[in-house]
Amino acid sequence: MTASAEKPLDGRIAVVTGASRGIGRAAALALAGAGAHVVAVARTQGALEELDDAIRAAGSSATLVPLDLTDYDAIDRLGAGLYERWKRLDIVIGNAGILGNLMPIGHVTPKTWSQVMDINVTANWRLIRSFDPLLRMSDAGRAIFVTSGAAQKCKAYWGPYSVSKAALDALVRTYAAETATTNVRAMLLNPGPLRTAMRRAAMPGEDQDSLKTPDDLAPHFVRLASPDWTESGKIYDFPSDRVLTPQMAV
Repeated sequence: MTASAEKPLDGRIAVVTGASRGIGRAAALALAGAGAHVVAVARTQGALEELDDAIRAAGSSATLVPLDLTDYDAIDRLGAGLYERWKRLDIVIGNAGILGNLMPIGHVTPKTWSQVMDINVTANWRLIRSFDPLLRMSDAGRAIFVTSGAAQKCKAYWGPYSVSKAALDALVRTYAAETATTNVRAMLLNPGPLRTAMRRAAMPGEDQDSLKTPDDLAPHFVRLASPDWTESGKIYDFPSDRVLTPQMAV
């Protein structure tokens, strides 16, 4: 598998969840622009088709997978389909996530709690469970999961989201430890404040024009997904442009 400076991911296969908008869409476009074939996963067929048009217009290709990540059996079927078609997976971007409702922990309903955990934690565990054998078949498997500073800050009213991101951090760090002697590298990525729909919902009074965009972040997915990336079990912190050990992240 050869690559160039212009196409550092040429010929690589990348799964991106939550690919239809925001960070996921920007990441999918950046990976495709770097030469990867993107397997774009999201719930909305129409938005996936718009992404496919953009990827094709840029001269790359994608496979569209309309999928609700709480359909865990479908994640397993996707893993089987990837094996049947490519016999490996080079990159997985675990981006899909939900905020839940901002309220005191004692007021959170069991339904809201379960929804946040199902998407932000369990779905990512199922991705690892299904894709780990495929990532190990790559010469440079790269697993990148989108975390949040909320995992450490634990601000009032952010309970389910903070807890879910802390659990995700532990999940990915554990996976990194278990793949330390393989070709797989597992990283967390903290985007910080970005101009996204989730951020607007959480901070409705914030000046969105003062924030960086998903497009500003997107090149860093390419960097972390590249075969020459060597760090694992750490957090790439976009606001500071630093790789942090979890103990340093604040």
